[in-house]
Amino acid sequence: MTVTETRPETTGTGGVEHVDVLVVGAGVAGIGAGHHLRENFPDRSFAILDTHPDRGGTWWTHRYPGARSDSDLFTYGYRHKPWRGPSIASSEEILNYLDEVIEEDDLKGSIRYQHRVVSTSWSSDDARWTVEIRREDTDETVRMTCGFLWMCQGYYKHDEPYTPEFPGRERFTGPVLHPQSWPADLDWTGKKVVVIGSGATAATVVPAMAETAEHVTMLQRTPTFMIAAPKTHELAIQLRALDIPEEWTYEILRRTYIEQFNELTRLSAEEPDAARQYLLDEMRPHLPEDFDIEKHFNPAYRPWQQRIALLPDGDMFASIKEGKASVVTDTIETFTETGIRLASGEELEADIIVTATGFNLSCFGDVDFTVDGEPVDFSQRVTWRGIMIDGVPNMAFVFGYFRHSWTLRADLISDLVSRLLTHMDEKGARSVTPTAGPDVELRPWSDPENFNPGYVMRSQDRMFKQGDRAPWTHMHEFAEERHTLPAADLDDGSLKYS
Repeated sequence: MTVTETRPETTGTGGVEHVDVLVVGAGVAGIGAGHHLRENFPDRSFAILDTHPDRGGTWWTHRYPGARSDSDLFTYGYRHKPWRGPSIASSEEILNYLDEVIEEDDLKGSIRYQHRVVSTSWSSDDARWTVEIRREDTDETVRMTCGFLWMCQGYYKHDEPYTPEFPGRERFTGPVLHPQSWPADLDWTGKKVVVIGSGATAATVVPAMAETAEHVTMLQRTPTFMIAAPKTHELAIQLRALDIPEEWTYEILRRTYIEQFNELTRLSAEEPDAARQYLLDEMRPHLPEDFDIEKHFNPAYRPWQQRIALLPDGDMFASIKEGKASVVTDTIETFTETGIRLASGEELEADIIVTATGFNLSCFGDVDFTVDGEPVDFSQRVTWRGIMIDGVPNMAFVFGYFRHSWTLRADLISDLVSRLLTHMDEKGARSVTPTAGPDVELRPWSDPENFNPGYVMRSQDRMFKQGDRAPWTHMHEFAEERHTLPAADLDDGSLKYS
C-alpha cells in the first residue's frame, strides 16, 4: 500500500504544528491506530509520538532472555495483516511484523520517536488539544495541537518496574536486576540463578537462562496456573502443507484460538473446579512424576482471576524435568551475602538474583490532563466502554484484554473510533464528550472477583473508575464485545456533541 503523506498544517503563534489526530505510542496499539487512520481517513493529518528511540513499545523495551509473546500471534496479530510465523513468537519476530505494517501503510514519516508527552490541555473554545512534548534527544520542549487525541501508550511504567523491599538486599554481593532493566552484558553461563516471581516473565526467563546456567530456581511466594502450548499449532502445519492461502490459514487459526480461549474463560467462570482440574491434568505429563504440582502450580484463586502463563512447547516444564531448573514456594526471610534465606530456614545459593516481581500501572502515561483550565483527576472519573473518559472531550484510549490477546480489542477500538470520527463529521460536531449522570455509581477499575493480580490491586487508586451500568463499564470479554462494540449506539445520550 503506497500512500502520499498528508502534511500537517502549521498554525498559531510560533508556528505550532497542528494535526487532525495525534496518536501517543508507537507500539502495537499506536501502529494499529495509524493503519486505521490511513485506511479510513486518507485526507486527515496525523502524527504518532513515542518516548522511545524506536517502535514496538513493550517489544522494544523487553530485552530479557527469551522475551516473547504470552499469547498466540494469530490473535495478537492485526485483523488486516496475516501472521505467517509460529503461534508463539519472539520479540524480534514481532518487531519484524510491526516493521512490515509500518512499511505497508507508509507510517514511517508519521512517527516521531523520543517525543515524550508531558501534558495536554483542552480548550472548548478552540475545540482542540494543546500538547506539551519533551524531546528526549535534544531536551527541548515543543508544542503541538490536535483535534482528537488517541492514547495508545500502553498500561505500565516502562522505566519504573515494581520491586518489593527485600530485607538484607544490600548484603548480597552479586547482581540483583529486574527484567525491565536487563543489562546487555550480563553473563549467566555456569552460574546459579534465582528468579523471584511466578508470572509470565518469570516463566519466560527461567527456561531461557537454564539453557546455559548451572541451575535456575524460580522462587515464588504463591503459585500461578501455567499451560503448555505448541509453539507452532498442528493445524497451521497441516494447512500450510496443503498450500492453503495464507489469509485463509490466518483466519482459521485465529478463529480456532479465539474459541479455545472463549471456552476456557467460560469454564473458569461457570465451572471453576472443572477448569482447575483441567489445568492441573494438562500440566502433569510435562513434569517429573514426584513433582508436587499441588504446592507449586495450584493457586488459591480460581482460574483466570489472574493470567495463565503460557509455556511454548512446555519449555519451563522441560527445564524442570531435565533438572536444569526447579521451583521453590516459600517466603523470603532475608537476602544473604551468597543468596536468599527462606522463612522455612532453607538457603538458596545464588550468583545472580532476578526480581521478576511485576510492574506498576500507568494511567495514560502519567500525562497531566486539563480541560478548560481544570486538572483532570482520572481516579474520580468513570470510563465510557473502556475507550473514553467521562468529561474528557475528543480523547480515546486503547486498553486490551487480559484474557485474550491485546490486539483483538485494539482492532475493535479502532473500528469504533473510526466510526465516531465519521459520525462527528456527519453531525458537523467539533467535539464529543462522554457525560455520565450523577446517579452513575463509581466502582473500582478492576473488580477483584473478576481479575486481581498484584499489579492491578496495588494500582487501583491511580486508575480511572467504571460505573454500575452500561456504557460506563469495562473489562468485558471478547466474546461479548465482538458484538456490542460494533453495535454501540453513538446517539444514546451518553455522548454529548458540540
